[in-house]
Amino acid sequence: MLELKRPLAIFDLEATGIDIAVDRIVQISILKIMPNGDKIWYNETINPTIPIPKKTSLIHGLYDEDVANAPTFAEVAKNLYDFLKNCDLGGYNSNRFDIPMLNEEFLRLEMDIETDKRKFVDVFRIFQKMEGRDLASAYKFYCQKELLNAHDAKVDVKATYEVLMGQLARYGNDLAGNIDFLDEFSNDNNFVDYGRRLVLEEGVVKFNFGKHKGKSVEEVLRKEPQYYDWIMRNNFLRDTKQKLSAIRLAMKFKMK
Repeated sequence: MLELKRPLAIFDLEATGIDIAVDRIVQISILKIMPNGDKIWYNETINPTIPIPKKTSLIHGLYDEDVANAPTFAEVAKNLYDFLKNCDLGGYNSNRFDIPMLNEEFLRLEMDIETDKRKFVDVFRIFQKMEGRDLASAYKFYCQKELLNAHDAKVDVKATYEVLMGQLARYGNDLAGNIDFLDEFSNDNNFVDYGRRLVLEEGVVKFNFGKHKGKSVEEVLRKEPQYYDWIMRNNFLRDTKQKLSAIRLAMKFKMK
């Protein structure tokens, strides 16, 4: 049984690609489950304002002509923000893709969806820890049904919700239905940012890439301050840059 203290928004994104820093959302579907069990749907096709590569269109079935007259993310952002207000977030592989992608779109508009105040339920991580397969396999395993029309956002959202309920039913006492437990259980690492460039280890934020991988961020910024400038100039997620800037600012206050 799923125990909710506040709404859980299970969502899925289709995009122009998988590079969170540069690609854009073309479709979003959300199933908001209320604490009383009521379900509310939100579905939107979005004009990404950049071309959709043909190889990507062949996967999710959305082509440039399908989104030409659709609203842009900027045009739907306020309604979407309000729909997600006070919700925890869930999805399939959402911790690695959907949540970072959605957060990046909002950050482009300088809108903060306060991810640090939400709980995340990644059904893929639960499945991976318990069994380990893709959504179609998870759907067949937990729901005993074939997943038809995969990569349509609404179809994937409905399947993800059914898989989550199947997981709760199958694992009983081993998988508590409350969001605090599911958030912790489906979280795979102590990453500070959605780009997974910064990681928290033993209370210290460290770089998780490049020549300074494994080194304290504060130590690197003190000894090589130009490294910060290099990151800010290059194609890193806005979320990564925001988190790094906050660390740098905190360092300045320490020195005063």
